[in-house]
Amino acid sequence: MKSVLALLGLLALPVMAAEPTIYGRYEYIKLPEIGGETFKAKMDTGALTASLSAKDIETFTRDGDDWVRFRLGTKDADNKVYEHKVARTSKIKSRADEDDEGETTEVSRRPVIDLEMCLGDVKRTIEVNLVDRSSFNYPLLIGAKALREFKAAVNPARRFVADKPGC
Repeated sequence: MKSVLALLGLLALPVMAAEPTIYGRYEYIKLPEIGGETFKAKMDTGALTASLSAKDIETFTRDGDDWVRFRLGTKDADNKVYEHKVARTSKIKSRADEDDEGETTEVSRRPVIDLEMCLGDVKRTIEVNLVDRSSFNYPLLIGAKALREFKAAVNPARRFVADKPGC
């Protein structure tokens, strides 16, 4: 009877979750589906979704499905055109001052695609919205959803903890 009670006691213990991997504020991310390019990415816990800098973004229909065609929006990108099936369309809210009386919220719609990403030795498929980030220092932003997929925590005092992607 004591062993049954001991076993029941063990089953009642909370399951210990695996500790997250600590990454820096900036990391290298490899995108195998985008020419195997490696990008410097900003790890942003304040953003929900990941964003990739793209230009000439054009949605179209193929075999009844929504697709998107785009070029990379990075400084040294070639003119290669990429096509991906659209997973969904996101609505991104940004606040802009209307006047002294208050704020107005602007909503932009962005195509979201599923992209394979490699961070360190970990490979995951992540939802990424496409937007022109050419005015930003980092062409790839990794948001909270992607950080959860990588089981990641971010130490803002560190940079490039994972080194170059190995997968």
